[in-house]
Amino acid sequence: MVARPDALPTKKHYEILDGLRGVAAVMVVIFHFMEVVFTDPATNFVGHGFLAVDFFFCLSGFVMAYAYDDRMPQMSLGRFFLQRLIRLHPLVALGAVMAFLLYLLDPIVPPFAAYGAGSLALILLTSLLLIPYPVMEERYFNLFSLNAPSWSLFWEYIANIVYALVLWRLPRRAMILLTIVAACGISYVAYTAGNVVGGWSGGTFWHGFARVAYSFPAGILIYRYRLIIPNRLGFPGLTLLLLAALMMPYFPQNWLVELGIVLVYFPLLIALGAGAALTPALKPVCKFSGQLSYPLYMTHYGAIWIFANYFNNYKPGKTELSMVIVSGVLILIAVAYMAMRWYDVPVRRYLSKKLLKKSNR
Repeated sequence: MVARPDALPTKKHYEILDGLRGVAAVMVVIFHFMEVVFTDPATNFVGHGFLAVDFFFCLSGFVMAYAYDDRMPQMSLGRFFLQRLIRLHPLVALGAVMAFLLYLLDPIVPPFAAYGAGSLALILLTSLLLIPYPVMEERYFNLFSLNAPSWSLFWEYIANIVYALVLWRLPRRAMILLTIVAACGISYVAYTAGNVVGGWSGGTFWHGFARVAYSFPAGILIYRYRLIIPNRLGFPGLTLLLLAALMMPYFPQNWLVELGIVLVYFPLLIALGAGAALTPALKPVCKFSGQLSYPLYMTHYGAIWIFANYFNNYKPGKTELSMVIVSGVLILIAVAYMAMRWYDVPVRRYLSKKLLKKSNR
């Protein structure tokens, strides 16, 4: 989801997929605002926004195979893991620190007195190191209490490790078998849980494994079989198709619809995105959208906790609420841009210069 291609300059760049990743990230932010307001997801106009994570996982598998399949035989494991850490972890750390500060400085609800300095330090440390630690009951036992979206990064890391150790070596038929088994696993989770929303909490920990275990290999298979579908949908058309999944209504057999989106619709959407033509005028839009997606995803959630406290304590009217949410989304996009430009890019550049040139190729 969150992974970006470390591709060679001669490789084609899939700008539309970058653009779609940014659209999905914005929809996640809107979903997190709206799920505070509408506790019944069936009444939420973006009630399926959580499926963006499955889109991210599938896109990540495609990107990893595209960027690394032909490089892994010449690359040491140490260099691969270092590249992935440099790409992903600066924003993991920033998101944890920002969420921690917003927790301490929340103007509406002060920090719980039950958490002493030692407990808070451990919560922050586990968030920084991406170690699941679901201990805060008032935060629904999120795997990462400070910055809830980190749960998907935890599974992204696991997927990267498994890719480097096993998946890049597997022949296509073995990958198909693995993906079929994983499809059975996520089907079981969807049926028994009644949805595909789990993975973010201690109680649904293994649901996250089921989600990444299918979508990540599915993305790899799209690349390895070159399941790229030429089309004229362009970025606007594919954006509408993505929004259709994230904004679809709830159905009587909703778990089955969500399962179909994950198993078939998102892989198809990525195949279409890789094969669509992009008009020159929209290239800067897609580039900016892709660059902003990961910073926005990792830095927004601390503000969502404050919004939840505001909503639950003040019960604002519709007009005020609409203004707060719209302005909140725009502010968070601006914050993500600043995080990208003044933190993530320079930190990754510095770490790459200092560390990567010292590692073995």
